[in-house]
Amino acid sequence: MSTRRATISDVAREAGVSLSTASVVFSGKTPTSEATRTRVLAAAQALGYTGPDPRAASLRRGRSGIVGVVFDQHLGTAFLDPVTTHMMDGLADGVSRLGAALLLLRDDGETVSEPSLHTAPIDAAVLIGCSPRMRDSLAVVRARGIPVVVVEGDAGEGIPRVLLDNREAQREAARHIAELGHRDVALVTLPADAERRRGWIADDAEVRVDVTADRLAGARDVFPDARALAAATSSIDEGAIAGRTLFADPERRPTAVIAQSDLLAAGVIRAAEEAGLEVPRDVSVTGFDGVVVDGLAPHVLTTLVQPATAKGRAAGDAVAAMLEDGEPSGLDLVCTFRAGTTSAPPSTT
Repeated sequence: MSTRRATISDVAREAGVSLSTASVVFSGKTPTSEATRTRVLAAAQALGYTGPDPRAASLRRGRSGIVGVVFDQHLGTAFLDPVTTHMMDGLADGVSRLGAALLLLRDDGETVSEPSLHTAPIDAAVLIGCSPRMRDSLAVVRARGIPVVVVEGDAGEGIPRVLLDNREAQREAARHIAELGHRDVALVTLPADAERRRGWIADDAEVRVDVTADRLAGARDVFPDARALAAATSSIDEGAIAGRTLFADPERRPTAVIAQSDLLAAGVIRAAEEAGLEVPRDVSVTGFDGVVVDGLAPHVLTTLVQPATAKGRAAGDAVAAMLEDGEPSGLDLVCTFRAGTTSAPPSTT
């Protein structure tokens, strides 16, 4: 008879949910529906799983059996973005061979949650983007001797990184818009600074969020004079706020908008329709991510499809390699351009 201890992967399979959802239920850091929570806990009880087993791990290696995943924004907001969910599924899959649980942490630079990256009993940390705020905490983690992996950010020499071809991919979407004949183009970006301030990005401004900076550079490789408007987060509501600004003045309306996420693009489309504009006849819109966005129909968004699940899995594999005394390696992933129905030549009327 097998005496193998049940893992979080077994619980997720039994409950019929993703690995990341099962981990969220046990971490308690992000709300889940009562029905989902009940199903996961019932599966755990049936399998005899009570959470990560720090005693067994400590006897073997002095470990807790927990991998910390650190965000620099409110966790509830982060999980509204389907990209985060897909990435967490991949990450949970990547660390599943360790039998490890994921502990979701928030480090906002001012009010650090408890447990935090500084104090949590974790074996390794995965930083989702290495923002200016989290760079300040990185020294503390390294001083603790905790292995660190960064997803889409640069934490300095010696830190494994999982990267997307953000600049090259965004350049491809911009080139598509240029080939259609557009010249008056505006950009709607992800947050440009740690404070997540909305507003126009000055031409000489330093964009300190790596993903935003790379995608902005890619668009400006093709449209160097394009105006750029920063959103506070990746959401439909933020895209609509940016779109209302762009379409407020009929004399300065762009004929195309390049948005740095699909959610932002969906919001821009909503704002265009509010302004009486038809997409793509009056304005073309592109996104970035390749996720399903509710309410976008009948449009099929022109976008870059990123391998979000593979991105998370690569981070999990790097963590597992370090904890198994292997050699982790960063992995560069490539996005795929997908032409949809939201881009067309500019109207001549």
